[in-house]
Amino acid sequence: MSRLTRARLGVLSMAAVLLAGCGLTSAAGPPERVAVGAIFPLGASSQPQAADELQGVRIAADLVNAGGGVAGRPIQLDVRDLDTTVAAQQAADSLRRDGVAAVIGAYSSTLSITASSDVARDGMVYWESGAVADRLTGRGLPAVFRVGADGADLGGNSGRFIVQHLAAPLGRTPASLSVFLVTADDDYAHSVADAASAALGAAGVTNIAQSTYDPYAPYWPPILDTIARAHPDVLVLSSHIPDGIAFRRAFLAAGLHVGAFIGSTMAQCMDDFGDALGQQAVGVFASDRPGDTFNSAGLTPDARALYERFAAVWRQRTGAQPNDDGIDGFASAWALFHDVLLRAARLDAAGISAAARSLDLPNGSLPNGAGVRFVSAGQHLGQNLRAAAVIWQWQAPRHSVVVWPPVFSTGAIEMVPMPV
Repeated sequence: MSRLTRARLGVLSMAAVLLAGCGLTSAAGPPERVAVGAIFPLGASSQPQAADELQGVRIAADLVNAGGGVAGRPIQLDVRDLDTTVAAQQAADSLRRDGVAAVIGAYSSTLSITASSDVARDGMVYWESGAVADRLTGRGLPAVFRVGADGADLGGNSGRFIVQHLAAPLGRTPASLSVFLVTADDDYAHSVADAASAALGAAGVTNIAQSTYDPYAPYWPPILDTIARAHPDVLVLSSHIPDGIAFRRAFLAAGLHVGAFIGSTMAQCMDDFGDALGQQAVGVFASDRPGDTFNSAGLTPDARALYERFAAVWRQRTGAQPNDDGIDGFASAWALFHDVLLRAARLDAAGISAAARSLDLPNGSLPNGAGVRFVSAGQHLGQNLRAAAVIWQWQAPRHSVVVWPPVFSTGAIEMVPMPV
């Protein structure tokens, strides 16, 4: 072989190496894909909401791919149906064998707490798309991240909102205000209720009582009797969807009344609550992540444009307006796919984690109103300090408006105290 031939072969070999390093199999071959795991309870009773969250994730991947993917490499979602915690390790092992470096999921706090530790144990990044239990990012796991609000955000907002905006219309000072918490006995609801109680206490509220119940077998009479004896000014409910609806019905059937009723978790924040209760939902507040009714004026121009792109695709695929699960799934996935993977020096767990910890996006940068700055040390490692959360109120049957904070509000607080 001549010296010139060997030189030419060397150049060709180097070009092949460079192409492979850029994620391309060959000059003429298809681009290598970036595999991202997705685990959601698609066959469980929560399927409609989990499916909406996954739909948001899918749209984020599609929009990033339409813009060129990750340095020319399209994102491919490797989806697993995760209905029980016992299947989480099997799903994590399967995704690791498929060469996945990051996994997004899992909607349910109960599933997410287990799945995140299993995914991290298998050497992958876990990226939460919706669950709010504090314990998810409360264990100091360095490869676990959450863009959305946690229970401390939602509960803390409830407590502050009660003191700042409900006490005065009820004719109370913080010192004279009485609050009763009804709390499902699980990590998800306790995260929110504990934060609400802490925020109330920090503002000078001392008359705080609480009852807990089994969310899978709720029994309301003793709780309703306790509320009747306490005569609270405000009731804070931390529940799931069916038990939240059932409690509201039982509360009204018992002839009970409070000056203000605020739901700090999922039940009051869903269309199901308004659809099932109609007029009985009117006046109830909800502490929630932003849905489709928040004021987009608080977004940056780029985030507003991105929201419109997302909403257009969502309407095309579903025939409806985006809901909070879809928006949260999209915003969380966009932060991972667009803002983290594109910045990562390497697309492995270490490189993705380092890129995530370096993010510094101001509030309003994501289409749900959030910014991104992850806690970088301590117990809440991986929690987003700039997660977005709002308070909204059912003001007519099947109609709600965001009332706080002002940057996202679309209406004013009404019906305080609640009508009898």
